[in-house]
Parts: sequence; C-alpha cells; structure tokens
Amino acid sequence: MPPVFSDAVIWITGASSGIGEAVAIELARFQSVRLVLSARREEELRRVASQTGLPETNIMVLPMDMSDTERLPSCVDAVYQRFGRIDYIFQNAGISQRSAVVDTDFSVYQRLMDINFFSVVALTKAVLPIMLAQGHGHFVVTSSVAGKLGTKQRSGYCASKHALHGFFDALRAETYAEGLRVTLVCPGYIRTAISTNALNANGQKHGQMDENQEKGMSASAFAKQLLRAVSQGKEEVYIGGKETYGIYLKRFLPGLLSRILRNQQGT
Repeated sequence: MPPVFSDAVIWITGASSGIGEAVAIELARFQSVRLVLSARREEELRRVASQTGLPETNIMVLPMDMSDTERLPSCVDAVYQRFGRIDYIFQNAGISQRSAVVDTDFSVYQRLMDINFFSVVALTKAVLPIMLAQGHGHFVVTSSVAGKLGTKQRSGYCASKHALHGFFDALRAETYAEGLRVTLVCPGYIRTAISTNALNANGQKHGQMDENQEKGMSASAFAKQLLRAVSQGKEEVYIGGKETYGIYLKRFLPGLLSRILRNQQGT
C-alpha cells in the first residue's frame, strides 16, 4: 500500500459493492487509514466495514442517496465533525445504460445525468470548501472508457461520463495552486454488476451481465492499480484490458475507431 494514504481520512461513495467495495478493502490494508463508507444500502455498507478489519474508531458508515443532493451538505458536515478533515474522496456511485437512442425515454437521460453527473458535482461542491480551507485534498472520480468515446446502447451513460471530464478538468485548473488534486479514472471492463443494474429504455433494470463485463478485470485488481495511480498523482488513468486502446485510437486514428464501433454489437 502506498504510504501516501497513511493516517488519511478517505471518503468512498458507492462503497457497498463493486469498485467502491474493492477500494475500501484495499485501503484497509493500511490500518491507520480512516474510512467513510457511503451508499444507499446500510446493511451492505456494514458488511464491507466488517470485511475491512478496521477498528470502529477508524471507520464511519454513512448511508447516503447521491440523488438526494439537498442532504449532501449535512453528510459532509457529519464526516467533518467525526474526523476533522477530508483528505481524499473517491466518487464511484453511478449507473449505466443499455438502450438505443430512438427507444430511450427522456426521463432515463435525466436520471443518468442526475446520478452520474449532477450528484457528483453537488457532493464536490459541498466538500470543496473544507479542502480549500485545509490547503490540500484529492478528488478521485470514476469515469469510464465511455467517458472518452461513444458506443452503442450507452448514449446517456457516455454523455454523463464525458461531462465529468469537462467539470473536473476545469476544477483541477482552478484549484491546483491551492493544493488540491484531481484524478479521473477510466475503467474498461471490470467484473461488477454495472451491466446488470443498467437502465433499459424505460428506466427499468437491464438485468443481464454483459459477456465482456463477465470476462473483465477483477475489482480487486482494478483497485490496486487505481491506488497506485492516485499515489503517483496521476491526473487521468485508464485501467482495463484491450478495450482501453480505444481511447488512443480515438486520439490518433478516429476514423478507424468509428468503423470499429459501428460494426460492434450493441451490448
């Protein structure tokens, strides 16, 4: 575990499963770390908390619905009252999509943007004054390979992740001199339930595990690579398999990538 996390207060959203859970478990290898675990499901958060092996004094279970943006400032206050500072915030909460543009109800786009973008912005705004006052802080934001290019059946998901890059690139530029840092991480196919929980055209659960997702990198392996990148101060990092090459094709051979994506199946 990189020593940069020693004694740090680290808040993880989406901590009840998948990437968030794996990050919490990996960080807990450093017994001096203080963790705040947030997600909607309190029972699952307590399960993750018990798996960390951290003493009760070093861990805070804070159930939270990211879409309830009006409550987020009070959650920030609760963390500050408990630990007196916030050194890192890993923002992992999000939802994906599996539906064609022509079929997708507009309310699905609104929900995707509310959860994946606006709630992240709201929490960032609530945490920002604390980090500015203490003169340091690090935002670690889970985007996606889909935040760098567009693929079939994921139009709203791609849009919400693209938006994160614009916002956090601007925040990084504005606050770098004040000691704040931003890392945007773009996962490829990671073995989580993201495709199962994705929204269909009517806003219901997709309910199926994508084949590529099932064969993807484990969340544990992903977390190890992510924490290494954060400890090295990386501003943007791509973690996954060959699907991450699409980001470089987009930059250097966009026509080729366009042909590849047109010919791919939609799931």
